Amino acid sequence: MIAKSRRRRRGSAMVEFVLAGIPVIFILISIFELSRGMWTYHTMAYAVREGVRYAAVHGKGCASPNTCQVTIGQITSVIKAAGAGLPPSTTVVTFTPASGSASSDTMANQLTNSAVWPPSTANTAGQNIKIRVKYPFRTFLAVFWTGAGGVNDSGVFNLGASSSAPIQF
Repeated sequence: MIAKSRRRRRGSAMVEFVLAGIPVIFILISIFELSRGMWTYHTMAYAVREGVRYAAVHGKGCASPNTCQVTIGQITSVIKAAGAGLPPSTTVVTFTPASGSASSDTMANQLTNSAVWPPSTANTAGQNIKIRVKYPFRTFLAVFWTGAGGVNDSGVFNLGASSSAPIQF
């Protein structure tokens, strides 16, 4: 009689563990995924802020004899150096001057772009420049948020960060 009672308790303990353990494991993995997403966003925000800062202090008249204009490739390399962990092949960088058209491409392609930025039409002190970075953040948690805005069918959130500043010199 006692042996039969122990077997039942072992079985019920296993069922209780499964019923409580699966939600706990899901919550733990969710915390890790959300933390990874927040880390990625903050890394992007820092990187784009550093890129804008670099571009803002390298305007047309930053030093005598005005030879410190920078290219899109140089600014992108600053963003890449500050954005540890952002893959250049999927991260899209958009440069928007105060006037004129924006330049948008992946970070890998922007690294080789030799166009001077901001362009001469928007390169005077006080004009605002803006840089935006967009990264497709992949997570398995999107499976549980079907129909949520900003999530496509393959579990990708498009995280974006932008920064703007006036040209200093």
